[in-house]
Amino acid sequence: MHITRTTAAATLAAALIASATACGGGSSTDGSGNGSPKELTYWASNQGASLEADKATLTPELEKFEKQTGIKVKLEVIPWSDLLNRILAAATSGQGPDVLNIGNTWSASLQATGALRPFDAKAFDAIGGKDRFVSSALGATGAEGKDPAAVPLYSLAYGLYYNKKMFADAGIANPPATWDELVADGKKLTKGGKYGLAVEGGNLSENVHHAFVFGKQHGADFFDASGKPTFTTPEAVTAVKQYIDFIAKDKITAPGNAEYAANQSVADFATGKAAMLLWQAAGSSLKSHGMKPEDYGVAQVPFQTAGASGDTAVNSMVAGINLAVFKKTDNVDGALKFVKFMTSDDEQKLLNGTYGSLPPVKAAQSDPAFATPDLKVLADALANSAAPLPQVANESQFETAVGTAMKDLFADAAAGKPVTTESVKAALEKAQQQMPAS
Repeated sequence: MHITRTTAAATLAAALIASATACGGGSSTDGSGNGSPKELTYWASNQGASLEADKATLTPELEKFEKQTGIKVKLEVIPWSDLLNRILAAATSGQGPDVLNIGNTWSASLQATGALRPFDAKAFDAIGGKDRFVSSALGATGAEGKDPAAVPLYSLAYGLYYNKKMFADAGIANPPATWDELVADGKKLTKGGKYGLAVEGGNLSENVHHAFVFGKQHGADFFDASGKPTFTTPEAVTAVKQYIDFIAKDKITAPGNAEYAANQSVADFATGKAAMLLWQAAGSSLKSHGMKPEDYGVAQVPFQTAGASGDTAVNSMVAGINLAVFKKTDNVDGALKFVKFMTSDDEQKLLNGTYGSLPPVKAAQSDPAFATPDLKVLADALANSAAPLPQVANESQFETAVGTAMKDLFADAAAGKPVTTESVKAALEKAQQQMPAS
């Protein structure tokens, strides 16, 4: 999930105020307003190599749905750089799609706007039942104690991808299990214009995802129990600095990665410019860049210490895409039929198989097609060592503020400016001051 450093926080604040009184609704009704739609509008997120690739994947499935139900689906695939702001604008105006994909980390934030239709017991019954979904994926669908704002569609987790030949050439027998080992290996691999690890310092969401994981490993949560931001604790500062230090101190990442976004790190890994990559279900993206599955391995993301256990034994956020129904749709029944179709066992197998992600539907995930070595690693992380990002109303502002602070710190590191505990704390203090009152 990728969000821009534009006015997401301000737009969300406006949406919180305006969504309660906004009028209008989904654009796909027969005019009756009685839940008998002839057409639905669907905003899909960019999951494949391009927007056109997603259209090619989804269009036959939408035509299949139309044959089954008589409901035509108007598709728009929206890049991650635009998706959140498009959704927030729709929340403010009340004019939006009927069904939409959202990054699962945004669930609580969008839930707070009132723009999404809650999935209560009746809604879950309409799509086949809540117990069809993997519990970890349901944990990233909204604030605790409230009906989910969406349902899981594609599940993802982070893995450590490594180039087998580059490891062998450097005399490294096994992937690193701790960050100290990763840095040591990265230094052996950084030579001849090639680097040990690729990152995307210009990608705000990637920055926050890694800050969250490092934070959990150091005992930081970034929000307290009341939802108040705690970005400047020693643990949070240590976590962020450790990630920035891949460029600043360890020098195992190319300085140019400070500006990377939009899968540029994946391209570097696939073309042999970097030997390691931390990524969510990268298989389909690597294939699109010409890298063969036998050329790379996938291991668990490292921990601070070998054999970590307890609350600090987290090495991935619960990543993925959720499917939501816009609150103002006039076509609730049709929208729920579409959600049921997209989360059916057959569609889950087909779509997640295409995108290289894991089905969050239990029956589909158990299919042998998802038992490949790389997906088994990611499934194990989701089941045993992943945690959802804070399910708080200000989560999307957290991504923007802290993600931008880290982007700026990466820029300093790339320019040769010192990145110290004090400078990291100051950047996080500035980010915390940008957060709206809880």
